[in-house]
Amino acid sequence: MGVNGDDDLYGIGELARLTGLSVRTIRFYSDSGLLPPTERTHAGYRMYDIHALTRLKFVRTLRELGVDLPTVTRVLARELSIPELAAEHAEALDVQIRTLRLRRSVLRAVAKRGSSPKELEMVHELARMTEEERQAIVEDFWREVDLGLPEPENAAWMRRVRPDLPDDPSPEQVEAWIEFVELIRDPSFRAKTRAMAVENVRMTEEGTVDAVTTAFQTAYEQALTKVTEVIAAGEAPESEAGRRIVAEMRAALAAAIGRDDDAEFRTWLVRLYDIFADDRAERFWNLLGKINGWPEYPSPKPARDWLEAATRCHA
Repeated sequence: MGVNGDDDLYGIGELARLTGLSVRTIRFYSDSGLLPPTERTHAGYRMYDIHALTRLKFVRTLRELGVDLPTVTRVLARELSIPELAAEHAEALDVQIRTLRLRRSVLRAVAKRGSSPKELEMVHELARMTEEERQAIVEDFWREVDLGLPEPENAAWMRRVRPDLPDDPSPEQVEAWIEFVELIRDPSFRAKTRAMAVENVRMTEEGTVDAVTTAFQTAYEQALTKVTEVIAAGEAPESEAGRRIVAEMRAALAAAIGRDDDAEFRTWLVRLYDIFADDRAERFWNLLGKINGWPEYPSPKPARDWLEAATRCHA
């Protein structure tokens, strides 16, 4: 056997030395037809020429790239070109990479949540859902909330905003998706959202929903600005500052919708809080924002809670 020149022949042992592959692997390739011997010695030993060595190195490269043996055979038989192979394999690797990243995010989310074995299975199943399966969960939520109610035109946009978990989610996005599903599957949250939808329909049928929504939003936001200032000053909702802010908000709202700021109006205002004030509603949108990668915004919860307490105190 030689080691120089195109006419040299190599035994399996020398091929192993030149390629770094094991003798067993080369023998397997030869037996399977991937590396037919150039000739055999009188004793029956397989010998390979420089072209076989080149072919073997090519097979080694494909295998190191993760190409399976049937595909290697197709390439060697010229049934599949190198560019076609590269495109197919790159696409397959993209899928594998997304899967691995998703698994990593699931494991990190589980580690952070301190999940039990049962919850680990649940988290994994929720994270690997298809887009259609994820949207079906949200559809089921809104279907129960809106059952038997007319189309909520003024709130239809809420039904159209859906979670869009990316192919390569961060652990935070996976965790937000898990919590989001837990929230919209919670019977008490569904019942609360249903109550909001029913009240919205009732005001729509009265023809007051648009006026009330616009007026309340304006008066409420103005009141929250004042609340932020008095909180910084250490004032409590029961204070004179609280009474003044609530009185100004009620007066502005009553004037905007043509009502008197009387006991009935104050009871109605507290009732709106009973129906629509729920921290879980804000959490719904916060989680949706995390899943969809929306910019974060400061939570108005401290000022909102203070104003609600003041409204109830000074009703």
